[in-house]
Amino acid sequence: MDELIRAITVADTPSQMVTAVKNLAAAKDPSAIPTLIAVFGYNNPEAAIVAAAALTQLGEIAVPQLLDQIDDYNYGARAYSIRTLAAIADPRALDILISTTLTDFAPSVRRAAAKGLGNLHWQKLDISASQIAINRALETLLFICEDTDWSIRYAAIVGLQALAKVAIVQSPILAKFQLMLTNDPEKAVRARVQLACSQ
Repeated sequence: MDELIRAITVADTPSQMVTAVKNLAAAKDPSAIPTLIAVFGYNNPEAAIVAAAALTQLGEIAVPQLLDQIDDYNYGARAYSIRTLAAIADPRALDILISTTLTDFAPSVRRAAAKGLGNLHWQKLDISASQIAINRALETLLFICEDTDWSIRYAAIVGLQALAKVAIVQSPILAKFQLMLTNDPEKAVRARVQLACSQ
């Protein structure tokens, strides 16, 4: 593993970096997690995508380090971390996904977080904790249905559609969808609501 990790630190070109990350990812070794997360900050999108896929495959074991190493200063690195957490769907990411959905300055990161909020694996929590967590996710997604950015409202619908599979929150979601069908000024948003209602 040391050799695979070292290959990333000594890579001289973007393509060498991508190859090194692919080799490290192929090892599927939890000891690679910090290095794979560090790749998010290297301004190499192809390598970052490979690292994100590798971390998603590693799954829950990567979540604590992903949460610890979220980069407040590097927008690109943070975006990959949020997308990876959303893909893994571990409910331990709830707080960071909520705060990102509500406050991140980058619309693409907010959209990824909003979609992730609807897809978390609630069954990993006990019943009372899952109900509290689901309600927090619901409240956040309903709130951003009023966002001025139509793409954020669109992402909220995607998140709510996933969340609607949880029986306890269907009625407020359907009520919000009906309001949006009538009132939302953006045709793409209304079309996405119709799609959500039909599935």
